[in-house]
Amino acid sequence: MEPVDIVLLSNGPGELATWVRPVAKQLRQQLGTDSTRVRLSVVLSPCPHATGKETAIARSYPEIDRVQSPEHFWSFLLGGKTATSWDWHRRGVVVFLGGDQFFTVAIARHLQYRSVVYAEWEARWTGNIDRFGIRDTQVFAKVSPKHRHKCTVIGDLMADVALEIPESISQNQPLIGLLPGSKPAKLTQGVPLCLAIAESIHQQRPETQFIVPIAPTLDLTTFIRYSDPTENPIVKTIGNTHPQLILPEDNHQSPYLKTAGGATIQLWQPSPAYDVLAACSFCITTVGANTAELGTLGIPMLVLLPTQKLDAMKAWDGLPGLLANLPGVGSLFAVAINWLILRRRQRFAWPNIWAGEEIVPEWVGKINPGEVAQQAIFWLDHPESLQSIRQRLHRFRGEPGASEKLAKIVREILRF
Repeated sequence: MEPVDIVLLSNGPGELATWVRPVAKQLRQQLGTDSTRVRLSVVLSPCPHATGKETAIARSYPEIDRVQSPEHFWSFLLGGKTATSWDWHRRGVVVFLGGDQFFTVAIARHLQYRSVVYAEWEARWTGNIDRFGIRDTQVFAKVSPKHRHKCTVIGDLMADVALEIPESISQNQPLIGLLPGSKPAKLTQGVPLCLAIAESIHQQRPETQFIVPIAPTLDLTTFIRYSDPTENPIVKTIGNTHPQLILPEDNHQSPYLKTAGGATIQLWQPSPAYDVLAACSFCITTVGANTAELGTLGIPMLVLLPTQKLDAMKAWDGLPGLLANLPGVGSLFAVAINWLILRRRQRFAWPNIWAGEEIVPEWVGKINPGEVAQQAIFWLDHPESLQSIRQRLHRFRGEPGASEKLAKIVREILRF
């Protein structure tokens, strides 16, 4: 059989880790490891959440033969030529795994290849795409009956993430993940609150380990400023833990914070941090997309929406976020918007929104770190409670196997 090219379109670090990696592994399992017969290429498009490390991440996957960086994407999309003038086999398929589904249409047309799209929330360009792997029946129901014959419900690719616990994480002691956010509006309250909770837990359960996955957009110096009362006045309201940043001389050891009360919080910089999160007994997190990721990975969480300072929470999306961040009057809008949103008593954590009920606890208001610590200690003392939450999260996440089914669709379309 003549050789074929498989082009995987992707963009951000999350898509690479949770979509590209499992699909690439399945393609190699089903189509073989001989790159002269089946060549796997990754083409990256620009992403607002990119870390700048996406190209290196994709190249680190042994299943992938070649990678084009996002800075060369537009010339490829418009002209059909890569930065290093890749050669192409006569037969191939373009597979959408992140970005804009239209990119699949345009690139498949340039290369005269077939096309496959993984549709997580919506199947678009259904008249121009050959096949769709659909996340669930709700997405399938949105597809026009005229094009449903192209669609196969395969499940959630994130359920197939193969997680490996890093060697630096001890599995003999409980580990709690702290996710204070990545934007200034959340970090302002999230960092001092998470550190105060960690110190309170440490006082009662000194064997407990803590870890903070640092957002790729943050450096350690900036992160630590949010715990400094001279830089962040909210620290005095929530609790000053006087953390010190420790940078070990051994490059194999992660930097960490040491609070005045003796709590040690490891700072984890590799991104995405799904592997280390999987090692956690549970996480303490702010609201946002991270609750969706944790829920999809089946990781229990305590979700915090602190209102110690209403005008500090300016991280809403859309028009509310724009108004809250206007110069001069933004703080007034922030107070009003937060007051209205909090009065509605809506659910904020994505697993709770999906389920229409509270699967994971949400703490909203002027949060007392000691009270959150007591809930955390209860979970540590009653692991059966955590197991119950995991089971409920897995039920909404779905069963693994989506990557295998998507690879099968690719194999079928290539008639391999």
